[in-house]
Amino acid sequence: MRKEEVPQDQSNLSKSNIKELVYATDENGNYTTTLSSGWEPKTIALSNSLDEINERIAIAKLQLLNGEVSPIVYFMELNKMDISILSSYVGKWKWIVKRHFKPSVFIRLNERTLQKYADAFNISITELQNFNAK
Repeated sequence: MRKEEVPQDQSNLSKSNIKELVYATDENGNYTTTLSSGWEPKTIALSNSLDEINERIAIAKLQLLNGEVSPIVYFMELNKMDISILSSYVGKWKWIVKRHFKPSVFIRLNERTLQKYADAFNISITELQNFNAK
């Protein structure tokens, strides 16, 4: 693809002025780098991913409000984490983190463990314990 043909599709990323470095050929046929704000297939994939993330957050919020899960699940989804990432941040085995998803276990967590989760989510212990539907 020639440098002047590099797509500049307006996407969610273009609103934040994020550009991607891509390779293209210049007028002499030599490879060079240029910036692209994206192209339609990438925009569609990004939009689908963001929709899925927002749906997972909404489900976690509903489960939390219904008392089915602890706030850890909601904040994990909100921060775009999975169990592996969260367990590495808090220094706990994945099965222990999963156990903390239960409201009955969560309410018995000590302050040190709660602080690890709060730090991972960049919130206070109070915010973690007293979830308020926003």
